[in-house]
This record gives sequence, C-alpha cells and structure tokens, in this order.
Amino acid sequence: MKFHLIASMLVMTLVSAPALVLAAPPTVTPSPGYDRRLQESRSATTSMPATVNPAVTHRKSSKKKHAN
Repeated sequence: MKFHLIASMLVMTLVSAPALVLAAPPTVTPSPGYDRRLQESRSATTSMPATVNPAVTHRKSSKKKHAN
C-alpha cells in the first residue's frame, strides 16, 4: 500500500512539473533589431508614392461546343 502511495505521488509530481515551467517561444520575446528594421521598412514604404497598376483586361473565352 505504501509503495502505491509513493508511486502515485511520484507520477503526479512528474506529470505536473511541466505545467510549472513558464516559458515563452522565441517568437513572443521582443527583438530590438527586428523591431528597428520593421519600423524602417514601414517608414520607407509610407514615404514612397504608391504606384498605380494598369487596368487588367481579361480575354473573352469562347464556350466549347459539344458534338451531340
């Protein structure tokens, strides 16, 4: 009986241990270099005039005739 109690406590401790660790993935942590480059690229795109794309013309497709 004592062995089962100790074994169950050990299993519960090992199972709950990962829940106690508070870790953030690398994508969540701030990166000053990336943030600076991102701000520079955003400011560069807002200062440049927007280019106007020419109107796209679509070709008419003819319906295929089925031989009945």
